[in-house]
Amino acid sequence: MAKLYFNYSSMNAGKSTVLLQAAYNYKERGMNALLLIAAFDDRGGKGRIASRIGLSADADIFAAQDDIYEHVRGSHHSKPVDAVFVDEAQFLTESQVWQLAKVADQLRIPVMCFGLRTDFQGKLFPGSAALLALADNLKEIKTICWCGRKATMVARLDAEGRIVEEGDQVVIGGNERYVPLCRKHWTHGKLG
Repeated sequence: MAKLYFNYSSMNAGKSTVLLQAAYNYKERGMNALLLIAAFDDRGGKGRIASRIGLSADADIFAAQDDIYEHVRGSHHSKPVDAVFVDEAQFLTESQVWQLAKVADQLRIPVMCFGLRTDFQGKLFPGSAALLALADNLKEIKTICWCGRKATMVARLDAEGRIVEEGDQVVIGGNERYVPLCRKHWTHGKLG
C-alpha cells in the first residue's frame, strides 16, 4: 500500500541528502523516481535539488498554483513512476498536500516529502501543517544545536549575523541565513 510520508526537521539536518540517497536507490534498481522542488528555491540551480555535502539531482518544479496530482498522473502515464520525492515540502499549499495524498491513495505511488516543520518564528508552514495532519508516516530527522541538544527550531540571521524576529515567512537561504537551535537557545536568542 502506498503512503504519504513526511520527513521533517530543522535546518541543516540533511533532509535533501536523505531524499537524494533514497531517490538514487530507486534509480539504481531500475525504478523511476519523480523528484519535485519549489519553483522559487533555486539555491542548487533552477529545477535542481542540492545538498550541502555536494549531492544533487534534477527535479521538476512546482508553484503554488500547480496541480501536483495531475503532474504526477501525466508523468506516470508517460513513464511509470515508482515513487515521488518532494524537497522543501513546507512550501506546498494545503491543496497540494491533499493532491499528494491522492497520488498515494489513487495512483498507489508512495510520496516522500522532506521539509521544515516550523519557520524562524516557531510557526508551522502551511504545507508542513497539512502534512502533519495528513501524512501516514511522520519521521523527524534530527540535528543538533551548538550546545549539543536536539535542534527543533531555526533562527534567521540578518547580513550582520544577528537574529531576525520579524519578516516574511519565506526567505530562501542556507547556512549564511539560518541556524538550527534547541528550543531553549531559540527562546533566549543565543547563537553560541
